[in-house]
Amino acid sequence: MPKEETEEYLEAMLDLSAGGRAVKTTALAERLGVAPASATEAVQRLCRDGLVSYEPYKGASLTPKGREAASRVKRKHRLLEVFLTRVLRMAPRKAHVEACRMEHSLSDDTEEALCRSLHGPDCCPDGDPIPPCDRDVESCATCIASPRPSGKRDRGQAVPLTSMQPGRTARVLFVRGGRAVVKRLCDLGLTPGTQVRLLRSAPMRGPVEVRVRGCDLAIGRGIALKVFVEDPGSAA
Repeated sequence: MPKEETEEYLEAMLDLSAGGRAVKTTALAERLGVAPASATEAVQRLCRDGLVSYEPYKGASLTPKGREAASRVKRKHRLLEVFLTRVLRMAPRKAHVEACRMEHSLSDDTEEALCRSLHGPDCCPDGDPIPPCDRDVESCATCIASPRPSGKRDRGQAVPLTSMQPGRTARVLFVRGGRAVVKRLCDLGLTPGTQVRLLRSAPMRGPVEVRVRGCDLAIGRGIALKVFVEDPGSAA
């Protein structure tokens, strides 16, 4: 399967599998505008490549390898959207179409340079979070202020704190944002390596209640979106 087609399928599956649910090939076919038989054949090939697990009549799920690949292309897509709208002043809809064309040819080095030049944006123009990178840094502020980091860290399973289900506990992996945000989170005890338990997530984009180092805190959703945790296997 060509690289571009593979990435399109993985990206679509990432979008359709919110909540950890299996993706039906009919839903995948509708999303990509292909025949159901073509979607089933493609999923079977992705399964043989170790990117997808598939059970007939039940659906398909991304493997850790597949989720990492899907997150990587999703990150490139949303960074490109930010660049096209913020720097080139393109309309969001047009930027989305152009990003779909460009994401498959954007190298990892160019993606890193793009992110650093944009000062580590949080979200795309539609407000959807940009997946974290795999650089071995604890925060965007550290990355931007330092020479180019050489090491990498597996962040294929990293999800925003807001994606956890109430009652779950996970380890903080990465903090996104500038120095002021990093300091604020540090003051709250939300630093990489810390265990955090989600107590309650208020509806309508309300605050998130968490337990950190024995203390119960209520933090704004905007701040919570900047904290990425190790996937507890129950993303909502």
